[in-house]
Amino acid sequence: MGNTIGSVYRVTSFGESHGKVVGVVVDGCPPGHALDLDRIQAELDRRRPGQSAATTTRNEEDRVELLSGVHGGRTTGAPICMVIRNRDVDSSAYDETRWRPRPGHADYTAHVKYGGHGDHRGGGRFSGRITACHVMAGALARQLLEPLGVRVVAYTKNIGNITAPGVTPEEALAQTESNPVRCPHTETAAKMLKAVEEARRAGDSLGGSVECLALNVPPGLGEPVFDTLEGDLSKALFSVPAVKAVEFGAGTEFASMKGSEANDSYSVRGGRVVTLSNHSGGINGGMSSGMPVVVRATFRPTPSIGVPQGTVDLRTMEEATLEVGGRHDPCIAPRAVPVVENTVAMVLLDHALMAGAVKR
Repeated sequence: MGNTIGSVYRVTSFGESHGKVVGVVVDGCPPGHALDLDRIQAELDRRRPGQSAATTTRNEEDRVELLSGVHGGRTTGAPICMVIRNRDVDSSAYDETRWRPRPGHADYTAHVKYGGHGDHRGGGRFSGRITACHVMAGALARQLLEPLGVRVVAYTKNIGNITAPGVTPEEALAQTESNPVRCPHTETAAKMLKAVEEARRAGDSLGGSVECLALNVPPGLGEPVFDTLEGDLSKALFSVPAVKAVEFGAGTEFASMKGSEANDSYSVRGGRVVTLSNHSGGINGGMSSGMPVVVRATFRPTPSIGVPQGTVDLRTMEEATLEVGGRHDPCIAPRAVPVVENTVAMVLLDHALMAGAVKR
């Protein structure tokens, strides 16, 4: 059973895309911390569908309901349960795909694993809607990380073959929410939005990537050798549907670099050890270095497209053709920006608790 993640800050996700609710149980949250539910709602609002032409037309309010673990506005130390209700549900488009699995989705693999008993509506447990759970848990984690000065910001790095130039943390913080594709570089954002709209009109979709910067992360977070900061961040990010690659710092570019180019030289600034570059993405030996943690998640193109695709009928075991209906994002990356941010935040808090940087 893989619905729980974390060692101290333990997050359990539950619910299905077209069920009554999706929700999260957070265990291990220390007592006595003020919890601002409005700020959790604000993060859900950022993830909410139906906000622009770059997202699905499903229109969910996504109002968070707090069921347990908080009294008098402060955490009690008991498990915290939060849910949002599924209201704008239309399952009619999924009757055909129950027996004709959609290419690129988990329909077939889930059918095999669960013997055909899984909830297929809207993708069930494998829908992007489940990421609301990541957002709720991460939005809570961000509040507990604030006393450390930790800030987490993400943005759309590329869509299709359009890539944003280098972005500073200040630019990302100030400009990411200024456009529907959540790219802080204005000219690039306009090109991205045009490409997404063209893909939507063609009944197709585009892939993309989201870059996340975690600022002021204390050095020494991470538990080598198997529970490294990179490893746990990667595991959490791979739980986000459609993520197919995760890389840190220079990532795959390291393969074409020399050691003299790749190494980050040390220096002292303001009485603290820093590096003059950050090719390692703020992590060395699986532990945070004190430099900004830089991680990118690459998302495959949305597999639900209106173009005819080959599939099979699981009842007859004959080949078939499928055109996917329903309401879907033409590109996942823009809506995934708050998901990536909050997923990173919940892992950072887990490691900060393990290291004693946040008091249990």
